Amino acid sequence: MSSDSPQVVVLLAAYNGMAWIAEQLASIQAQVNVSVSIYISVDPSTDGTEQWCADYAQRHCNVHLLPPAGPFKGAAPNFFRLIRDVDLSPYDYVAFSDQDDIWHAEKLDRAVQTLRSGGADGYSSNVTAFWPDGRRVLVNKAQPQVKWDYLFEAAGPGCTYVLKPDLATAFKALIVRDWERVQSVSLHDWFCYAFARSRGFRWFIDPVPGMEYRQHANNQIGVNAGRASAMTRWARIADGWWFNQIRLTSSILGIEGL
Repeated sequence: MSSDSPQVVVLLAAYNGMAWIAEQLASIQAQVNVSVSIYISVDPSTDGTEQWCADYAQRHCNVHLLPPAGPFKGAAPNFFRLIRDVDLSPYDYVAFSDQDDIWHAEKLDRAVQTLRSGGADGYSSNVTAFWPDGRRVLVNKAQPQVKWDYLFEAAGPGCTYVLKPDLATAFKALIVRDWERVQSVSLHDWFCYAFARSRGFRWFIDPVPGMEYRQHANNQIGVNAGRASAMTRWARIADGWWFNQIRLTSSILGIEGL
């Protein structure tokens, strides 16, 4: 890897991740044609994740463990903490990472090349969901974008997101300014995408899967595949969570009439 490779900062939120985080980090470290720096924020865990990450950071100079700041009680507040507390200014691109997936080696390179082409400020991609029993399903989010769609769904899993500096800086400014209110946002990826689109930033959803998206019992929000997941989503709509999140997002972003 040459010293003039694009500098990508990866923000990784972790919680009780000992079963998967080593494989996740190995796949991030194996990214080609980019120089990666990784910042980890661990929600207080019971399985030794904090100490494991501290030891890992000591052995890898490009990995940094943030001081304890939780409990966050969800991935979104943990990601907002990362966005607020990490100095993003030295980096060419900002990427989000979960603790339990497996990235393809060219994931970040493909995102960077897309963003460098000048057609987008934010990037996400399709993923291949996989289960312990060997099932694999393509999760296709690469449909055409239409007006207001960003208020109702994300641009795919947040672990595929890569942002240009202008978008990342603007999003960080909003997080800092509205820190108390954004603590009630449940899904950081949906909120980030809504922010980007509502502010006129361009977004590209890549139809080529960039990673293996692990499905297991501890997923906060899993892939929408099968009757059980559909029932869970309908329950969240019925109890008002989905509509409340739309209203909260619209209010924070200053979108009137919803």
